[in-house]
Amino acid sequence: MQFADWLHLGTFVMAAHVLGTIAACHAVLNTRTSQGAVAWAVSLVAMPYFTLIPYLFLGRSKFAGYIDERRLENEILRSRSHPAEWESGDATDSGALQNVSSVRGVAAPGPAEYLGHPAIRTLTRLSGMPFLRGNAVRVLINGDATFSAILGAIEAAEHYVIVQFFIVRADALGQLLKETLIAKAQAGVRVYFLYDSIGSFDLPHHYVGALRGAGVEVHKFATKRVFVNRFQINFRNHRKIVVVDGERAFVGGHNVGVEYLGGNPRLSPWRDTHIEVRGPAVASIQFVFIEDWYWATQRLPEVGPTTRCPDDMHCLVLSSGPADKQETCSLFFVEAINAAHKRIWITTPYLIPDEAVFSALRLAVMRGVDVRILIPSRRDHRVVFAASKLYAYDAVMAGVRIFRYRPGFLHQKVVLVDDIAAAIGSANLDNRSFRLNFEIMVLTVDRRFAAEVETMLLDDFAESYEIDQDDYRLAPAWRRIAMHVARLFSPIL
Repeated sequence: MQFADWLHLGTFVMAAHVLGTIAACHAVLNTRTSQGAVAWAVSLVAMPYFTLIPYLFLGRSKFAGYIDERRLENEILRSRSHPAEWESGDATDSGALQNVSSVRGVAAPGPAEYLGHPAIRTLTRLSGMPFLRGNAVRVLINGDATFSAILGAIEAAEHYVIVQFFIVRADALGQLLKETLIAKAQAGVRVYFLYDSIGSFDLPHHYVGALRGAGVEVHKFATKRVFVNRFQINFRNHRKIVVVDGERAFVGGHNVGVEYLGGNPRLSPWRDTHIEVRGPAVASIQFVFIEDWYWATQRLPEVGPTTRCPDDMHCLVLSSGPADKQETCSLFFVEAINAAHKRIWITTPYLIPDEAVFSALRLAVMRGVDVRILIPSRRDHRVVFAASKLYAYDAVMAGVRIFRYRPGFLHQKVVLVDDIAAAIGSANLDNRSFRLNFEIMVLTVDRRFAAEVETMLLDDFAESYEIDQDDYRLAPAWRRIAMHVARLFSPIL
């Protein structure tokens, strides 16, 4: 190399390190957690050539003024436009119920007693929504059952349809959804369609144009209402919500794409879970959409009241996001784990818990709770999968039983607490769901439903294998090093 070449190279290296140092200072000042700040600062100073560009995409955990503005809007909506069901007799006043014993070792409380449990009061305050009784919840296992139910409900709609997904693809399933929505809009049904601007970044303009041309109100969700920053992939709306006529709501892990029907051979068969909800809890699910729709459009959708349900299940809708005053999603997992007397079973595609959740898992093991976590054996993201393997090893060392699902990729998000409570929704056991994404979970307190979820999970465990310490110890040295390097980025994964 000529002297001039060396000079150019030296200038590039110096500039990279100067920019890396500046970015590291920015990360220390703006990253929400100390772990994330350390991870970014070290990587930006030591390896700016590799981390400066990713920092543009992943690094900023907040926009100036965004959190305050979003939080103010939510508070106004909840005080002035909340569902009438929250004021009716369907709302369970958990504070008026007697407290159950918090002494460990006693039998798990029954349905009536459980509604007065301190954990229920905590989660009600955390969510900002009441526990509502008089619901029916049905489990939808895998894509065929989920989209058959969703499309069938939309086809039967008479007044309005709400559709919100993180990922919408213009493939065979996406086209079927589009045609169904267009048909309803042309029949005079009000249709509201919200998709995430980054999760659905490759959704063609002609797809959206066809919906709008047929009268469907379509909008993308972004942290900036006018300008969509392609370099910003935090604050994504990861929720999956469908509501039809206030009668039925659908929440869970499925997005709109053929891979969720097993169309990706590398990940097939795809294992996922959705739920169908009827009753007053539909109003809470619908209201979560209203908050997101109002942020995106500054208009309220025209929706109606929910219908009664002959069943009497108690449900709490828990929405979470980066504008929350508390870290709602992380605290939900902590409280659910702490509330367990007998067992806590969790299924998640990504196992990257924060310290609070991991401590709660360790303490649950110490008090004799059956703690199981089901994760995939196939990967869809290399870095996340590598970090998850190391966390799985740490969990096994702490006494947590870790299982890997064999048949295909596992994407469901399910929490089962004792024999009484189950939560299903969109939240993963990772920092992105805890602090960076908008999520929704539906918690049900009902023995019959918990038994149904237990049966489903037992079937999944039967098709899984339990890992032990050798899963990490017998791995090649280079792979163990890769796991530790990947874990450095866990606060931003």
